Amino acid sequence: MQKHKILIVDDDAMLRTLLVFKLTAEKYSVVEASNGKQGLELARQELPDLIVLDSMMPVLDGTETIKQLKSDSELKSIPVIMLTARREESDVSEAKRLGAADFINKPFNPDILVQRIKRHLDIPTAGLQSAL
Repeated sequence: MQKHKILIVDDDAMLRTLLVFKLTAEKYSVVEASNGKQGLELARQELPDLIVLDSMMPVLDGTETIKQLKSDSELKSIPVIMLTARREESDVSEAKRLGAADFINKPFNPDILVQRIKRHLDIPTAGLQSAL
């Protein structure tokens, strides 16, 4: 069975290390980027199954990154989970308007993130099961 590939885009190196540890323990393949520009480059090279994206980063922030992801025909169908310290309802609404599949506030429980990742990666099979 092929492992799902997750791209983590966050400028916090310790957080990326934690997520790499947690996600590889769950048998995911993980690639990481420290800013949105690098994240876009890796997304195009690696074509991940899901992207975990911070909103406040240097070089290219999460808002601009998701805009570019969703305007790229090869990348637009990849689910994006925003993982951010922004807590305003307007931030959640904006992320969803731009195409984010989910929104998780920092600080966060890594187990919750793993549950959300699994839910978004299993959407096709979950939809078939619920239709039966």
